[in-house]
Amino acid sequence: MQTTKQAAADISSNNTDTSSKNNKQSSTTSCCVVHGPIIVGAGPSGLAVAATLRRHGVPFTVLERSDGIADLWTNRTYDRLRLHLPKVFCELPHVAFPDDFPTYPTKHDFLRYLRSYAAGFAVSPMFGRAVTRARFDAAAALWRVTAVSDDGAETEFVSRWLVVASGENAEVVVPKVKGRERFEGEVLHSSEYRSGERFKGKRVLVVGCGNSGMEMCLDLCEHGAMPFMSVRSGVHVLPREMFGSSTFGIAMKLLKWLPVKLVDRFLLLVASMVLGDTEKYGLKRPKLGPLEIKNITGKSPVLDVGAWSLIKSGNIKAFAVTNCRLYQKSSHSTATGARFVDGNEMAFDAVIFATGYRSNVPSWLKDGDLFTEDGKPKAQHPSNWRGPNGLYCVGFSGRGLLGAGADALRAAADIAGRWQEMVAAAAGAKISSV
Repeated sequence: MQTTKQAAADISSNNTDTSSKNNKQSSTTSCCVVHGPIIVGAGPSGLAVAATLRRHGVPFTVLERSDGIADLWTNRTYDRLRLHLPKVFCELPHVAFPDDFPTYPTKHDFLRYLRSYAAGFAVSPMFGRAVTRARFDAAAALWRVTAVSDDGAETEFVSRWLVVASGENAEVVVPKVKGRERFEGEVLHSSEYRSGERFKGKRVLVVGCGNSGMEMCLDLCEHGAMPFMSVRSGVHVLPREMFGSSTFGIAMKLLKWLPVKLVDRFLLLVASMVLGDTEKYGLKRPKLGPLEIKNITGKSPVLDVGAWSLIKSGNIKAFAVTNCRLYQKSSHSTATGARFVDGNEMAFDAVIFATGYRSNVPSWLKDGDLFTEDGKPKAQHPSNWRGPNGLYCVGFSGRGLLGAGADALRAAADIAGRWQEMVAAAAGAKISSV
């Protein structure tokens, strides 16, 4: 046993020590050999993998481009945000939410949980390291990951394993809209929105009707703004709770016994009884059911937290459009607005694009054949969390935090098994050489 431990010590190093072992390759690039996997991303997915590896006794190095954990939650979410699912469905592996947290934790509750989680498992990411390239060196059977620090220094990290945990929401998606450069009102993405307070008394167009778009309209209305929601495609709106339980929880229980289509019919029947006909107010339901769409596209239904009653009362106006163009009425006027494809025009003081995010993996992952061009795992792989040559991805299943946790457990267990094989082989070689 002592020999095996010594072999492990010879192979491994703590994830906080790796940067001190850099070997200079040139005046601008250094090389760092990582013992254990490289994890790209210090959001919930990356933290879950790191924590599980820690429990397996496997060292790791976490690279994070921002200056702290969970950059999306810390810097790109609005103030009133809460988890849309009950906390029991959002826990990371090995640690439950505190009992005193509400059923639907706030943004600040969740960040407190994540920071405690990272501290509890001694996860110390290397912050300010933006990964610009990752390629598999077949000759050496190693991954070479290039990261640039905030001061411009470039480091190549080398490891047998690479875990992509940078998430499905790495980069904002902002559609190209004609006339934007002439629109004199404020234009921003939902990642820049914090509160409706500064929009009091203003007419605001929110482009997008997902959970974020709906909740921002609610927030704008509560702060005295006049929100208008542009609905480009159909959307399923469901009550957050049914019969005193979470809609998501009920759906998960029913799926154990019933097919997706039948569960969808049940959810839509109850939604119709609770909410009424959404199409009367500009929210047309898609032909496919909410769970079926989630399985095919990863797009979640809207779980109503209060916006629906304001849509019915007319305080939030929703209307279906396929495209729009921003404009300034004339060179002598500061009045601005949007012209829609049906010919209608409306004046707005601000436009908020609640148009979501996308993965940025294709921009830096050059090998592995695990991701599609739009940054999603390829369906043809036996598993969407493991690729060839020691490549793994966590947090890309389209199943939120619950799916990320499950992927983290699988990936970490697989890496741990290979790590133990390597430790045993090293121990055997050392004994043979004595």
